[in-house]
Amino acid sequence: MVQGTFKRQVEVGRVVLINHGADAGKLAVIVDIIDHNRALIDGPTTGVARQAFPYRRLVLTPIVLKKLPRSIGQSALKKALEKSDVVAAWNKTAWAKKIEQRKIRTSLSDFDRFKLNKLKNKRRFALASTVKAAKKQ
Repeated sequence: MVQGTFKRQVEVGRVVLINHGADAGKLAVIVDIIDHNRALIDGPTTGVARQAFPYRRLVLTPIVLKKLPRSIGQSALKKALEKSDVVAAWNKTAWAKKIEQRKIRTSLSDFDRFKLNKLKNKRRFALASTVKAAKKQ
């Protein structure tokens, strides 16, 4: 098998992140491949309805449900998702943590940003003074 530059392949069972539309930011699973432009996705645990979705509006994640049959039913897919604990695996990734951090930062008020800036200044001062003291010795 020859491995190209792409690490994530479009395959049945691949967990995807929707990046456009009403379900943006939600996880779904590729249930079937329709053609070169679209896949049938479903997210019974995340609230994404079964639908045909273009690849350009999906982002492939590194998480894959192995040995998932094509066009699996919704209840069987839900059991497979719960068994493999996909949502917990996704929440552990750096990608998901970064998205959550971005949401938190956008929801900060002016005063919260000011307090954060003050705390950063305190940390920077403490670190600089410790480094200076260590250099003296």
